[in-house]
Amino acid sequence: MNKGCLKVIGLGPGDECLLAPQARQAIMEAEAVVGYTGYVELVPQELLEGREVLSTGMMAEVERCRKAVEAALEGRNVVVVCSGDPGIYAMAGLVMELLEADDLFERVDFEVVPGIPAFSAAAALLGAPLMHDFASVSLSDLLTPWEKIEKRLEAAASADFVIAIYNPRSKKRAGHLGEAVEILKKYRSENTPVGIVNRAYREGQRVQVVTLDSLDVKDVDMQTVIIVGNSSTREVAGKMLTPRGYANKYDI
Repeated sequence: MNKGCLKVIGLGPGDECLLAPQARQAIMEAEAVVGYTGYVELVPQELLEGREVLSTGMMAEVERCRKAVEAALEGRNVVVVCSGDPGIYAMAGLVMELLEADDLFERVDFEVVPGIPAFSAAAALLGAPLMHDFASVSLSDLLTPWEKIEKRLEAAASADFVIAIYNPRSKKRAGHLGEAVEILKKYRSENTPVGIVNRAYREGQRVQVVTLDSLDVKDVDMQTVIIVGNSSTREVAGKMLTPRGYANKYDI
């Protein structure tokens, strides 16, 4: 039996033009495509033709990654698709854990193919908010205790990092964002610029720059990335700019 190949690939923000060539090539070479139903729908239809598609719902991550591993063990060329980058709040880590648990790295060729992450897509639409040190925090407490998330927010905010917030609000977690904002207000001015990007580079895209004090949680859902500026971030022409410090060193 031929040795199987298992690649975890990033589809990027969702627009086909932002699908990296290496990721496209991996799909073209695959016999089976595995992923969450919503992400499989982001794959250009012509790339799915002639390939087995194994998709599951939102809460079945372990199930679909096991299917991918089983298919690769059969000697097949398999890709697991993720939105954004597969190594950032996505499936690369879970696939590695499954391969590690059963000592399968010698039996399957494993590879991670990068994609444009959500915070990069949001930052591009907002201008240049991530020009200096930044932190990324997910508000989802499905896998991480809320108390630990609060500590990470406190640490990032107190250190004056720009903060990219993933998974900011869902129906079951409607109150977490409000709690996060209160933590941020302990360290940031109420006039701190905040970028709200819904559905970056997908149908229904919406981009706003507001202040920390005027952030409306009703504008936010699970398909939103929020970028909170640091003490130097300012609004410029309706966008966000976090200076790197060039003006302090050079005549610009």
